[in-house]
Amino acid sequence: MKLWGKILIDNRIEKDMVVSFNEVIEYQENLKTAIIEICDNFDIEKPYWLPNNIKEFNQRGKASFTKDNFIEVINFDKFVIEEIEE
Repeated sequence: MKLWGKILIDNRIEKDMVVSFNEVIEYQENLKTAIIEICDNFDIEKPYWLPNNIKEFNQRGKASFTKDNFIEVINFDKFVIEEIEE
């Protein structure tokens, strides 16, 4: 399994990267580690998961984060994470 992270501005991908999951580690720990790695690479803070993000991710394997998910002011429209199959 892999996690694809994207920064969107005006519905265009400005930055993206893919992180592979470690098969030995539990799923939730893999997800947390992948999000931290992507956020560090993009130099953004980690987003706060609101109930709608959790619901979207559980249903579709994808979650979109906007300014409502960050304490700091952001210079992009959306941060999107999406599970992708290998």
